[in-house]
Amino acid sequence: MLMQRRLLLVIAAAGLTLAGCATSPAPEQHPPIVFVHGNGDTAGLWQTSIWRFESNGWPRERLHAIDLPYPIARDEDGKAQPGRTSTAEHMAYLKSEVDKLLQATGARQVVLIGNSRGGNAIRNYIQNGGGSSRVSHAILGGTPNHGVTAIKGFREANEFSGTGPFLTGLNAPKNAAGDEVIGPVKWLTLRSDNNDKFAQPDGVWVGAKGTATNVTFEGPALKGATNVVLPRVDHRETSFSPAAFDATYRFITGKAPQTTAVQPASPVVLNGKITGLGLSPADAASGNYANNLALPGAQLAVYATDAATGARIGNAVHTKTVGADGIWGPFSAQAGTPYEFVITAPGYATTHIYRSPFARSSNLIHMRADRLAEADKTARSSVTLTRPRGYFDAERDKMLFDGKALPGVPPAGAGVSSAKINLAVDGVRPISAEFNGEKITGRTWPVAENRLVVLELTY
Repeated sequence: MLMQRRLLLVIAAAGLTLAGCATSPAPEQHPPIVFVHGNGDTAGLWQTSIWRFESNGWPRERLHAIDLPYPIARDEDGKAQPGRTSTAEHMAYLKSEVDKLLQATGARQVVLIGNSRGGNAIRNYIQNGGGSSRVSHAILGGTPNHGVTAIKGFREANEFSGTGPFLTGLNAPKNAAGDEVIGPVKWLTLRSDNNDKFAQPDGVWVGAKGTATNVTFEGPALKGATNVVLPRVDHRETSFSPAAFDATYRFITGKAPQTTAVQPASPVVLNGKITGLGLSPADAASGNYANNLALPGAQLAVYATDAATGARIGNAVHTKTVGADGIWGPFSAQAGTPYEFVITAPGYATTHIYRSPFARSSNLIHMRADRLAEADKTARSSVTLTRPRGYFDAERDKMLFDGKALPGVPPAGAGVSSAKINLAVDGVRPISAEFNGEKITGRTWPVAENRLVVLELTY
């Protein structure tokens, strides 16, 4: 799908070109930014992105990640579905959050940055919700702007259908040149060259292997926008990778960032929200298995751990029973220390989450209590490795889980963001995971005690 007048850039050449085409936001040196997560995700995924902005001098109070209460799209956009949101509801929530930030900062406009489905809400708000005068720049990472599929008669009531009413309405030509975006907003799209699971010509990642999706690798690009290609990144890395940050920063400011790395800063104060999975275990069967609602009454205990063994060092360094807002902090962490976060709540397994040391403060350390799946209840211990800000690519990444290749990760393509090991041997022991230099070590807690283990990567 070739788009006339579409500017296609490879990241190697992005620096000079982006600096030339971006408009520096005046008069503010650091305009407020609203980050919009994707389908089924949380505000917590923007943790490292916000750290990178902060590492380049952006004031924390001007960096706001929204947390859509029901983050999963409806199967049919116009049909009510418990625990899901329509495009109209998503847009209304974003509009409310933008209004709050503008009022809090006194700014005239914001920058909007969205990953995947978040880009749908951004486009809808700017085009149909009055956002064109309140937004200076819109950056869309991996947004399926021309659909995950574009097949006439196939799930066209879904917001991700390229032939459905929602996306065809957004993509309708805006001028004689046929642009798919409206001004005066400055638009940037970021996409993978060929490694985005939701921009594939074959339906392998949407359960239809061998079926043509009628969507190409260029699906996220928009005519009239600045369209940047980031080689080999996966769907989430179109927003959360250092390369994505570099391109985004250049587009907003017109200059290169001083660094794309996360710069350590002390003291480290952490906070966030504890959420659940749904109203009941039966919600899993209907697909309403994730939300961003607080889980009042959940109890959290935080332990410092030994980096080599995952063993606890002393007693809990922080405990809290969360209230109606789900907030579990603040907690003053020690730089360079890894932590185990233990969540207990009625109706859930005791969830042990192991994290790498935290480089900076963050109020986006959101955690979700989990339940044991039926298939895991016969195991002695069940351990999941998860990478919230990207996928696992066996051809690209250097990674090990308990000293072996990651189970369930295909030999080619980046479409899996978690891997699980169910152990058949009793006993608590260290279990480690490595991913491109980041290493986490936890412990194998027993399933018989209704416990499960999560090793959560940061990068």
